[in-house]
Amino acid sequence: MKDNRKREKALGTLERGDSGWREATRIVHGGPKPSEQSGVINPPIYRASTIIYDTVDAYIDRHKGLYGDVIYGLYGTRSTYALAEAIAELEQGSATVITSSGTSAIALTLSAFVEAGDHLLVADCIYGPTRKFLSEILSKFGVDIEYFKADIAGGVAELCRPETKLIYMETPGSQTFDIIDIPAISAVARARGILTAVDNTWATPLYFKPLLHGVDLSIASATKYLSGHSDCLLGAITASDEAVFRRIKDVAARWGNCASPDDCYLVQRGLRTLDTRLERHQRTAFALVDWLVEQPEVQAILYPAHPNDPGHAIWKRDFTGASGLFGVQLDGLNENETRAFFDHMWTFQLGSSWGGFESLAVPAWPAPVRAFSNKERDGALIRIHAGLEAVDDLIDDLDAAFDRVRTLRRSN
Repeated sequence: MKDNRKREKALGTLERGDSGWREATRIVHGGPKPSEQSGVINPPIYRASTIIYDTVDAYIDRHKGLYGDVIYGLYGTRSTYALAEAIAELEQGSATVITSSGTSAIALTLSAFVEAGDHLLVADCIYGPTRKFLSEILSKFGVDIEYFKADIAGGVAELCRPETKLIYMETPGSQTFDIIDIPAISAVARARGILTAVDNTWATPLYFKPLLHGVDLSIASATKYLSGHSDCLLGAITASDEAVFRRIKDVAARWGNCASPDDCYLVQRGLRTLDTRLERHQRTAFALVDWLVEQPEVQAILYPAHPNDPGHAIWKRDFTGASGLFGVQLDGLNENETRAFFDHMWTFQLGSSWGGFESLAVPAWPAPVRAFSNKERDGALIRIHAGLEAVDDLIDDLDAAFDRVRTLRRSN
């Protein structure tokens, strides 16, 4: 393969986007060719609502172009399609739909393939707002929602019914970082004609490609690592085939879901450095984990890339890397200790979301919203996002936080 590529390059016949490109190169060059946009490297920002047509026939037939042409600003501009093309290449999928946020991408996926009377299987470790959408919105439309434990693997077959239309998962799981055996579950689903969808925001398509493991829909909150700069909101849904893509595109149009062209530009630009940034996030996370496991208050590290994590074997088999987000289970923190730990940090920030350049540390309480209890992972948790700061500064901040808790405990 390598010799053929060298020969084709010498002859000038090697095409841009050739399947032999390595991942880091695909990220840098993904999307439209500069030659298609007057030599401009990054796709320009196209803001539009109304699109003008030259003839009556072209205007009447405009909706035939819904799945790839610019027909009305709501359905996407060249800015939208440029980013969709780049993400689809990275996911190795058929096509991508860009949405207004990660949450909107999840809601669109969940509502596109089920209707009243259908059965929906959902991993118990999903993102909190996803759970709220299911309980507060989708269940009111007559969809039967059933949760399953993250470690069910092929045992999910026992939960499938004739009316099961979709299995929805998130791996690693939100807050507790449970790893799901995606290939085992997708094999069960495909044998029964059931669609599968995975929220792949943690690993990004750089480190895990759900579609190559039999999944039908890969979802990402592009707000996070794909953007990388904490300054925009965007979601992405990549489909395994054209029929699934068209269904998602149709539902997005009916819901009036529209991605901002300016945010599409920001994510396209952020995507170019994804490989470099994720490597640094991962390296910093490992350094923090190595320090944290030595602290007497730490009971467990919830990070699939860590050898002691229960999901490590599956992570090592299916993933090619880890991001900077992980959990720390402590021996318990009361309200005063929680305030002492978080309120005076000077490098870590308190804030929702993650995936940006800054490090975050927040308290987490997964137990109240889970259908199944997991005593090993339901205790006092700290969720940490390892950013791009110097590791020693982050460790100094954590060291001081633990000292504040220890001082408080000694005084009581």
